[in-house]
Amino acid sequence: MTAFTVRVPRRRALHRSAFAILAGLGTAVLLTHAADHVMHVAGIVPHYGRPVPDGLLLFAFAYRCLIAVLGCLVTAVLAPARPLRHALILGGIGTVLASLGAVAMWNHGPAWYPLALIASAMPCAWLGGWIEERARASG
Repeated sequence: MTAFTVRVPRRRALHRSAFAILAGLGTAVLLTHAADHVMHVAGIVPHYGRPVPDGLLLFAFAYRCLIAVLGCLVTAVLAPARPLRHALILGGIGTVLASLGAVAMWNHGPAWYPLALIASAMPCAWLGGWIEERARASG
């Protein structure tokens, strides 16, 4: 065996891993934006730029958590191996993105909301990865 034949499967696995993480991230971003848009169009949430009451922020937090779990589940399902690890990598990316969002929007609403998004990223990632790990172990 040459070094070239050994590297091809590793490179392919790396590409599949990157694709799995990007697919999960894309799923979460698209579903979050779609849900936010539907909530605004339906009049459930005030128009952009207006203050949102805490109760509605709690509702938004809940559906964003569900979407985060789904995005991490997509990553875990598509992962070539170690689905939980892949989901946790996406959770780390989510933590960084939520932190950047918190910094950018710090004076534009209650502090608990962006902090809750930061704090929930890794547990949501763990749950999405855990679901797929259980599915792979049972079948």
